[in-house]
Amino acid sequence: MTNASPADAIQHYIQGVTTGDADAMNAAFHADARMFGALGDQRVDIPIADMIGMISAQPADVDGSFKATVRSIEEHGDIATAIVDEENFWGSVAFTDVFSLARIDGSWVIVNKVFTHTGGTPPTP
Repeated sequence: MTNASPADAIQHYIQGVTTGDADAMNAAFHADARMFGALGDQRVDIPIADMIGMISAQPADVDGSFKATVRSIEEHGDIATAIVDEENFWGSVAFTDVFSLARIDGSWVIVNKVFTHTGGTPPTP
């Protein structure tokens, strides 16, 4: 899967987290990407492969209520940023994500994800 635009990469991310589709998440992210943020009091600063494994095992849409809204995408040459608001992640959790993207070898990929936990209580592992 190639991403012709930053929006394509973000849609692969949303598809992947919604259903736990590792192929879609791998298409969205550069292999060396990382994720940074906190879930409650716990820091979640990890390689993107770890995030993909976590979401593959426990997808966001556990009860049909998950919603991801693209707030903005700004493109500047071969780089872009995107902001995505997620609601009812794992049934009750809310996040705001900020993504950095780059066009590499003609395909747009997410190279970094930072997030803030804006509401809800995460499920116990």
